[in-house]
Amino acid sequence: MVLVEAKPLNDPLTVKDVTQVVGYASNDGIVWCILTNGISWQVYRSTEQCPAPEKLMFEVSLDPGDREGLPIDQLVEQMWRFSREEVAKGTLDALGEQTFTDGKVQKALDTILQDPPRQFLNLIKKVTYDSTLSPQQIRDSLRRIAGRTRTVIPLPIAKPISRPVSRPGLRGRKTSGLYNEGHHLEGKSQQAVALYRAIERFCLSLRPNEISQQYQAKYITFAHASRGFCSIHVLKGGLRVWLKLKYSRLDNPPPFVRDVSQVGHWGSGDLELDIGDFGQIEEATRLIQQSFEASA
Repeated sequence: MVLVEAKPLNDPLTVKDVTQVVGYASNDGIVWCILTNGISWQVYRSTEQCPAPEKLMFEVSLDPGDREGLPIDQLVEQMWRFSREEVAKGTLDALGEQTFTDGKVQKALDTILQDPPRQFLNLIKKVTYDSTLSPQQIRDSLRRIAGRTRTVIPLPIAKPISRPVSRPGLRGRKTSGLYNEGHHLEGKSQQAVALYRAIERFCLSLRPNEISQQYQAKYITFAHASRGFCSIHVLKGGLRVWLKLKYSRLDNPPPFVRDVSQVGHWGSGDLELDIGDFGQIEEATRLIQQSFEASA
């Protein structure tokens, strides 16, 4: 069962509206609820233990003038998730469990790796069978493995961001008066953040401790030796990624890829990827690796 709250066309869908519909669903024992004004469709999982706005699983915008939106075929695919057939099959339940659980575990791991407790360090030392390892050596290794020692290069903006980055799970990357991770992820759906994390982890793994993240107004760039190879703009329902590859040189490019060499776009590179589903991650990372190797 899905609870749908329909507002007038072009209604702004305020936080009050979100809190209301999520509350209705929770009180009636309904897991999934949708808030829509006919153009924007916001899907929430009411059972999550967090503020109502953070229960947003994904969002679909049908506004043809929304240049940041996903292609129509991906929008249709996302909307089909809450069709009668897919709800009955448990598609939303499976996707929600994976996405929200991964988000919670990721935040827990971030907390542990920032300041690992002594019991955790002792457990790692025991499992390695190396009694010579010191707690500090293990701490440093954990940070390297997690990619937490990479260089972050924030870029200045015309005026400081007035609101603080307070949403849980943004890893504390706050830089007053500069663009930062929170600027790009705050208010985005759980799906969009999870997709970004998947791409982020892959980019950082290509050359641990040597990949930098540059936070700009509209996108985040991953670079090696000051050479960017992947730029990401976080959308409402997914990601838009730009790579330094030529479309004409690709063998059997996937359908979510297009040539933007003659089209205005953000980010660096002539290849654009529209990612709205985890099933696209494998092909996307293959192309990202090619872009990385081409810029090395």
